[in-house]
Amino acid sequence: MRIVIFGANGQTGRLATRRALDAGYSTVAVTRRPDDFPFTDPALTIAGADVHDADAVADIIADSDAVLSALGVPFTREPVNTYSRGTAHVVAAMRSAGVTRLVVVSSTGAYPAPGRTGAPFALRLFEPVITKTIGKTVYDDIRLMESVVRHSDLNWTIVRPSGLFDLPNVTEYVAGEIDPVGAFTSRTDLADYLVALAAHHGTRDTVSISTTADTPTMWQMIRREAFKSA
Repeated sequence: MRIVIFGANGQTGRLATRRALDAGYSTVAVTRRPDDFPFTDPALTIAGADVHDADAVADIIADSDAVLSALGVPFTREPVNTYSRGTAHVVAAMRSAGVTRLVVVSSTGAYPAPGRTGAPFALRLFEPVITKTIGKTVYDDIRLMESVVRHSDLNWTIVRPSGLFDLPNVTEYVAGEIDPVGAFTSRTDLADYLVALAAHHGTRDTVSISTTADTPTMWQMIRREAFKSA
């Protein structure tokens, strides 16, 4: 099986690439900075390309079996179109190549879940503020991306993690067509789930993934985001 991963040089993308290789899949890591990719493998192809370049995207997707998008953009007040335009190029290339399996990373921040269980008070307090201020342009574009995916005729799965953080190992996470639990998703859990989904025939569904063990506090996450945005 050959999996193409866009956003492969991001924190989640690197983990997903490693996970796909460990699972025995031929893997194409797509990044704008191929020289910066941190590891090599006999089954790994590192492809330098920007998702804004439709021709480059089409060349990479040809002959693949599944496409995984872990595109990410930091919060900014500037307009963002990487998610929507990049995904539109991916979808068009997949149609042209006859590749049908697509898995994309979205966010619960773009679609706050009223049925979320175990949500800390701080999340309920700050999520509406973040989505309307420093995160607005990113979440607006994520919603456009989801629309692009839903209106395609591909075999797609949209994955909505919560606040991302780092753990060394995969946990017994909670995932599926359910409301999120708590406030966080570890990148290791997300990477594991993405690769598992890419390897299976989907049903055009939107799923969530939640980490419930060894999670940070909401205040730790808020301080981290404030420092990143400074």
